[in-house]
Amino acid sequence: MNTASLFPMFLKLEGRKCLVLGAGSVGEQKIRSLLDCGAHLRVVAPFASALVREWADRGALTWVRREFEFADLDGVFLVVAATSDVDLNHAIYRECHAREILCNVVDDPPHCDFYYPAVVRRGQLQIAISTAGLSPALAQRIRKQLEGEFPAAYASWLEELGSRREAMFRAGGDSEVRRKLMHGIATREAFMEFIRRNQSEAGKEVS
Repeated sequence: MNTASLFPMFLKLEGRKCLVLGAGSVGEQKIRSLLDCGAHLRVVAPFASALVREWADRGALTWVRREFEFADLDGVFLVVAATSDVDLNHAIYRECHAREILCNVVDDPPHCDFYYPAVVRRGQLQIAISTAGLSPALAQRIRKQLEGEFPAAYASWLEELGSRREAMFRAGGDSEVRRKLMHGIATREAFMEFIRRNQSEAGKEVS
């Protein structure tokens, strides 16, 4: 196991060419997450789950119904290997490494350039938890804890914060004053005030 620290970042995959090899239940989960990010997705597998076939029929992805060929890696930015053949997965990883293509062999941490984190999503707010593949179960437990701490209202609150931040930049002024103001409106207390305000407005609409 590589002991080097991981570099945490969020990748923009919209429009990028991504490849998933394998389209069973395991591959399906990875495919869904890449589609959610707007990736230009190609799936190579002789068979596919019903949901993957549905996505292909809708044009959400391209399904190539055959076994993997190394030429499938041409021009690809990111690869997920989710076949049932361990030797093939390792060969795919080695070829990706030689071509400097990011590769994730599902459930095989030593053969991963990146890991799928457990994620809490609240609109544009994303909190990702990684254990570097050591304990996905722990990552999932922490995710459930954080879901309780960050309710769904964080999504709309973040939109409001973004709008207020944009307005501050348009107004100009001293950057240090602006920074303090932005930190001041991003507190737990400010969130609770946002909740109270929304509940009050909702009550007025009902009455």
